[in-house]
Amino acid sequence: MVRDALGSGALVDAAGLTKIFRDFWMRARAKAVDGIDFAIEPGTIFGMLGPNGSGKSTTIKMILGLLRPTSGRLAVFGRPPTDVAVKKHIGFLPEESYLYRYLTPLETLDYYGQLFRIGRAERRRRSEELLEMVGLSAVAHRPVGEFSKGMTRRIGLAQALINDPDLLILDEPTSGLDPIGTRQVKELLIELRGRGKTILLSSHLLGDVQDVCDDMIMLYGGRIQARGTVDELLADTNHTLIKAPRLEPAVIDKVEHVLREAGVAIESIETPRQRLEDLFMTIVEEARAAQMATSGATSGGTTAEFLTQGEPVDEAEALLEHLERGAMQVEAAPRVPVPVPDTTEQTDTSSIVDHLVGQNDPSSKASDAAASHDASVIDGLLGDNDSADDAPREADD
Repeated sequence: MVRDALGSGALVDAAGLTKIFRDFWMRARAKAVDGIDFAIEPGTIFGMLGPNGSGKSTTIKMILGLLRPTSGRLAVFGRPPTDVAVKKHIGFLPEESYLYRYLTPLETLDYYGQLFRIGRAERRRRSEELLEMVGLSAVAHRPVGEFSKGMTRRIGLAQALINDPDLLILDEPTSGLDPIGTRQVKELLIELRGRGKTILLSSHLLGDVQDVCDDMIMLYGGRIQARGTVDELLADTNHTLIKAPRLEPAVIDKVEHVLREAGVAIESIETPRQRLEDLFMTIVEEARAAQMATSGATSGGTTAEFLTQGEPVDEAEALLEHLERGAMQVEAAPRVPVPVPDTTEQTDTSSIVDHLVGQNDPSSKASDAAASHDASVIDGLLGDNDSADDAPREADD
């Protein structure tokens, strides 16, 4: 893990963190973050809840080193957030995805892969796996500027994962996504947590945080108003819930009688309801099973393979394997027999054709055919060599 090399303990540790925005005359204009304390432990999903303007995005920008704290202490991987050494271990999805309109999804992911100095072959492999994962393989060659907001968010999520980060920071990741994409993002976050990655999830959508987060803080006015695990914060200490199969009215009367003897009355009797998200996903799965067509983004495939592996593919080994496969294909290529020119007497039809094309000499015609075949064989060999020469350049980065 990168934290073993860069530091130990919490991946993100903040104490008394404060950010004050000032005007031209250095007068305090707004206190966006007001002395907050929190720690994000490795291998957890940490939720940051709060309405718009509560300080969530400002806190994230300080963690990324984009803003300097006015006061307090903040460490990322045991280092200052401005330390360049920690940048390559962080993936970030901003609240708004600012992408180049005229690049395709493949070109977009390739561009960000180059920023992280990932080799060409590895960039290509990761890009294809990520596009398959977020359900955009079918539109991999369309300009990003033609996409809807939901499809753009999918590309933004893929961009945040291109470097296989140890710390993934997501600012409103499900904004603009349909219920299918929202469910997929949640499942992906849970899977990444199981692989040992640490995730900071900032959102004002309470359901998203409730479903996936281990710990959370609630911000309002730049201050932490509540903190704890999901179970701790959501526990209702004023009621007791007893869940049983459907009861007949006579049985309910007996239960109510027992409760009255204890000085407690039944407040309400309700039939359990499933969540709207679960109902929506059931309907979509039934429609998909019926092979109904859709022109939008698909539900996406499995998690990208490189995200489920411990280490990225070694570039040198990949190059050697590619060269060995090329050499075996050249040796196994079938040899094309050189046809022997037919010296038998030509028919009247062939003589007429030879006369029309100006090739009356049969021997010269046969020699031209042999020379043409020899040239095609040589060209084929040269083509194999060219493809073999291209392989090292393909994986040379």
